[in-house]
Amino acid sequence: MDSIPVPICKIAREKRCKFGNDSFKTKPDKGYSAISKQYYYGYKLHLVTSVNGIFHSMDLTKASVHDVNVSKEIKYGKMSNATLIGDKGYISKEIKIDLIESCNMKLETPARGNQKDQQPWHPIFRRCRKRIETLFSQLGDQMMLKRNYAKSLKGLKARLISKMSAVTILQSMNYSNNKPINHLKHAFAV
Repeated sequence: MDSIPVPICKIAREKRCKFGNDSFKTKPDKGYSAISKQYYYGYKLHLVTSVNGIFHSMDLTKASVHDVNVSKEIKYGKMSNATLIGDKGYISKEIKIDLIESCNMKLETPARGNQKDQQPWHPIFRRCRKRIETLFSQLGDQMMLKRNYAKSLKGLKARLISKMSAVTILQSMNYSNNKPINHLKHAFAV
């Protein structure tokens, strides 16, 4: 599981942006992207994928919502008896215990550099994290996830769902042609 920023407009246009002004709940917010090391105005797309990179579930939140808060809500989904692999943004002892007790899901995260009682992270978990990072890269570059030009929240949701559906269709085409499912650019090659 991980999250990716979905900017609506440049930070300089934040004050005059009318996107989602009809409701405080749907209004975008300012957030920080650790990857690009800059602030953005918009939303965060939270994804849970399988080890192979197939989407399981997704959620759209304001950009200011921390990843830990979304991992609290995952127990209300239909998943159970699973191991979730998250990045350092999902570190929380309370949530790990709650997920195990409520739906028998184990949350694995790497340790922070200054964290007490650090334990080495298993290389299998590192490879699984690489899969979702690669998938996010494909969504950002090939599907232009961060360039959406939506004028309303419904339009944004429709565009995000269409881009996620396109990735799923390309994965399905690769699977049916006995190709690696995540080589999206090669789906139409004969």
